[in-house]
Amino acid sequence: MRRKAGSGARAGAANQLRIIGGEWRGRRLRFPDADGLRPTADRVRETLFNWLQGRVYGRRCLDLFAGSGALGFEAASRGAGEVVMVEASPKVAEALRANAELLGADAVRVEARRAEAFLQSAPQGFDVVFLDPPFGKGLLAPVLRELAGGGWLNPGACLYAECEAELGEPELPAGYEFLRRGRAGQVAYFLVAKQAVANDVE
Repeated sequence: MRRKAGSGARAGAANQLRIIGGEWRGRRLRFPDADGLRPTADRVRETLFNWLQGRVYGRRCLDLFAGSGALGFEAASRGAGEVVMVEASPKVAEALRANAELLGADAVRVEARRAEAFLQSAPQGFDVVFLDPPFGKGLLAPVLRELAGGGWLNPGACLYAECEAELGEPELPAGYEFLRRGRAGQVAYFLVAKQAVANDVE
């Protein structure tokens, strides 16, 4: 997750995130300086995991642009069966591994490579995917298409995405729709799934 306005970092809490729910609720984790790295705001994570209630425990989750690991560690804290974190920066990836070891998060696996390279590997089926790509690079729509088209999503899978609010809603792959929407400052965030999943999420 890259720096963005409205990230919710508090004074005195730079380079630190707080897990807000589950087994490690209240635990604080540090992450390194890396191009203005910031965790997704607490209130946004709370909203997201309320949306996902009942859809994380025991499931396979992918945090494709892991950054601080806020979303992936939150999922692991709430009982995800496996969390794969993909992070391009070797330094940040090493910090993710260190924090997973600190928590005893056996369900977490860190992949130190670019998201685009990860998606060129053999597909693995996931139930929940977190997408918070660097802003200003136009990555969200093509990554959504790649995930939707190549065996990466299990039946009933949901995708969470963040982008610049000024850009409006991202283009979705055919057959997918927005299930939930929110905004925090200059950040827009969405829950997306195949159209057949919509009634089950309501």
